[in-house]
Amino acid sequence: MQVTRIALPEVLLIDPKVFGDDRGFFFESFNERTFAEKTGLSVRFVQDNHSRSAKNVLRGLHYQVKQPQGKLVRVAVGAVFDVAVDLRRSSPAFGKWAGTILSAENKRQLWIPQGFAHGFLVLSESADFLYKTTDYYAPGHERCIIWNDPEIGIDWPLEGEPILAAKDHGGKRLKEADVFR
Repeated sequence: MQVTRIALPEVLLIDPKVFGDDRGFFFESFNERTFAEKTGLSVRFVQDNHSRSAKNVLRGLHYQVKQPQGKLVRVAVGAVFDVAVDLRRSSPAFGKWAGTILSAENKRQLWIPQGFAHGFLVLSESADFLYKTTDYYAPGHERCIIWNDPEIGIDWPLEGEPILAAKDHGGKRLKEADVFR
């Protein structure tokens, strides 16, 4: 497994070691010991989630103000543009974003720590998105920042208007949002 720090140093791009031949492939999508050795992080995952979305669906930017979740995300089918936004007011990177393409083909994963908002845009006809979380879903503490906030300025690779859920249409701007210290 190879770990690369991207534009936000706490957000980690993870390339698993893939074993493949003419029959197919195999890789460990998570190994606690290897993850700790390669990232320097000791995390405990409590929930696994799986979503399927159609092309141009944009989910996010989601986070929980209490019971914040660290997330290890990947794509099993299709491709997405995945984004993390630093919401820690005390961070020099507050309000900054990092994004990368995750796909079934590249098998990459992204570690998004607590204190960050998360979202993704489906680039393929559909995508199966898998993620492990370090805390349970707490709907009463969930918040959403609007995907196109000009203060953040995410460069989404859009083809037309995104397809949004009602809660994503109603996301707040960063300057109005509940954030972390």
